[in-house]
Amino acid sequence: MSAHLRRLATLLAVLVALPLLPAHAASPSLPDQVASGWRTDHLYVDARLRPAIPDSELDWIRAESAEASFAVYVALVPRTPYLKDNLYDLPTLLQARVGQPGLYVVRVVSDDYWSGVEELFRPGGLKGRDLSSVKSDDKQRLDIVDNRPAPQIVRTIQQAATAYDGRALPAPVASDLEPPQVDTPSATSQEDRAAFIGLGVGGLAGFVLTLWLVLRRRGRRPGSPPKSASHLVEIRRQADQTIKRAATSVRQLEKRSSLSLELLDRRDDANHRLDAARTLRADQPDDLLAVTGALVLARQARQAADGTAVRPPCFFDPTHRAGTNHVTWSNGIDVPACRLCAERLAKGKTPYGLRVRRSSGLLGRSHEVVPYWTLDPKDSPMVATGFGALTDDLAERVSGRLDDVR
Repeated sequence: MSAHLRRLATLLAVLVALPLLPAHAASPSLPDQVASGWRTDHLYVDARLRPAIPDSELDWIRAESAEASFAVYVALVPRTPYLKDNLYDLPTLLQARVGQPGLYVVRVVSDDYWSGVEELFRPGGLKGRDLSSVKSDDKQRLDIVDNRPAPQIVRTIQQAATAYDGRALPAPVASDLEPPQVDTPSATSQEDRAAFIGLGVGGLAGFVLTLWLVLRRRGRRPGSPPKSASHLVEIRRQADQTIKRAATSVRQLEKRSSLSLELLDRRDDANHRLDAARTLRADQPDDLLAVTGALVLARQARQAADGTAVRPPCFFDPTHRAGTNHVTWSNGIDVPACRLCAERLAKGKTPYGLRVRRSSGLLGRSHEVVPYWTLDPKDSPMVATGFGALTDDLAERVSGRLDDVR
């Protein structure tokens, strides 16, 4: 009898507990999640990121937010397929849900690289300087580290304060700046550096050899421009190696036992860029623009397959490192640039850039070496897109408009 009573008591306990269990419901959208979290804390951190972010970073963001003369809302989230299409609209969507003026900052992390968007919403009728204008004038923004969230966010709050009430923009903390030319290179950077060293050595050797042959066969005087193909040969070698590595990364991705929608998107993007790279490499093996375009697309294909952020190339020379810095170029257009080209531009000098031969003179028999961006964009999708630095549709243009490729 006592056993029967115990079973009955257990059943009653379960029935009493059932109404207390949370009802199953569809997960709220990202804007709803963030806006809900901001009701208790204006610094929203996605639960998946919280263990990896030190408390000191969060405390610094909160301290800087508290000193601002306007409300500051910050969201730290991982990169997701939703953000691929909605990231730049997210501050507006969040402000619509919160309904309050202030600075809305969204920072997204992919691996150890932080990026994002921000928007300053003033109270009705209040005007002031545009936040993007303050950012463009802040030359030190290019030197802020991007492997931690706090330095970028704190700098954004300071820029917003300058836009909001005209207070002077302070100098960044030294620990938040990239070490000048002394940072430890990653494995990818070491590969790129080795490639560039090989490019330089090969270029010099080819230059000397070609000059000697030209002077010997044609009797030219020293100083006459040689017709060296060593630069093209080295870029072609880099493109071939990168295409092979990208293909390996795609195969490894496809070997996974199950592919989510995100992985399928990555696979399709990587294959699309890789196919375009192979097309350029096969159809125009002796054209510097095409071979360089193949190198850029192969690099991006590997990034997509490996799950790292697909970064645009340096606009000035796509064979350089990725264009992680945004600089103002001709006619006020913002273009991505590598650190070296960005630093040169900040000093008022034009980066040397990728140089190509252009026909000139009567009947086009003369040739001059010029920066690639001075060519007619109608003649090449590489020029029209800045090798994908201006618009990320180089692969589509190559696949759909092969007749336009130089």
